[in-house]
Amino acid sequence: MGDGGAPVGVAEAETTASTRTTVAASSAPSTPASFTSAPSISGPAAPGTSPVVDRVLLDRRPTRWGTHMPGIVDRVGTVRGRPTLALTFDACGGPGGRGYDADLIALLRAERIPATLFLNERWVRVHRGLTAELARDRLFAIASHGSRHSPLSVDGRSAYGIAGTRSGRGVLAEIEPNQRLLTEVTGTVPRWFRAGTAHYDDVAVEIVRRSGLRVAGFTVNADDGATARPDSVRQRLVNAPDGAIVLAHMNQPRGATCDGLRAALPALKAARTRFVRLT
Repeated sequence: MGDGGAPVGVAEAETTASTRTTVAASSAPSTPASFTSAPSISGPAAPGTSPVVDRVLLDRRPTRWGTHMPGIVDRVGTVRGRPTLALTFDACGGPGGRGYDADLIALLRAERIPATLFLNERWVRVHRGLTAELARDRLFAIASHGSRHSPLSVDGRSAYGIAGTRSGRGVLAEIEPNQRLLTEVTGTVPRWFRAGTAHYDDVAVEIVRRSGLRVAGFTVNADDGATARPDSVRQRLVNAPDGAIVLAHMNQPRGATCDGLRAALPALKAARTRFVRLT
């Protein structure tokens, strides 16, 4: 959360969520009855795919690096009396990352749990038809997970052994191709971006924002890149703070993400958890 203030755009999100939840609470709950699927958390006006970023910004030197800083949205608005969670699932693509956790998506659909799906260009190119199908399901919001799954840096910083982009123009090259592809495949312009590894420097964050996109961070890493055991996933979900953006993965069907979520559902239902998408 950076400097301790609300992340960019969160005040608007809180207002929207609070207003719409009042309306939702007065209507019959969706099935299963223990859950309320809340409306989406809104982003900025629809971005273009050819952003104009001034030369001064492209040449600026970064002063911060990591997963949490001003400009990264890492929580959503809350309402009184019930917890709110925003489940987000990354599909990273590339060698070892092209899979699809069909059981996870089926579970979300069966329980009517909305989620935001961050899709990488390499994954989309393997799963064009599936991407279009997921986009047609109003339960899900489709967002961008970049083109090469690179950490977003203007000077080549790396995360988890993955090399980052090396310049401001490299940042744009990580954003724009997948933005165009997702718009073509889904018919909708993505409004949210999460970098590979969710690492950024402060200049890269500003470039993303000036491109018309919101920068998605996270509050809770639920599955450690789909390597965590089911009980660990369950505990992290059950213990997630109110308003958390939860980061998990949908591209590793042999991982424990689905089993962990399924195991967490009884406790989340008992708490009358309210789920929201980022849109």
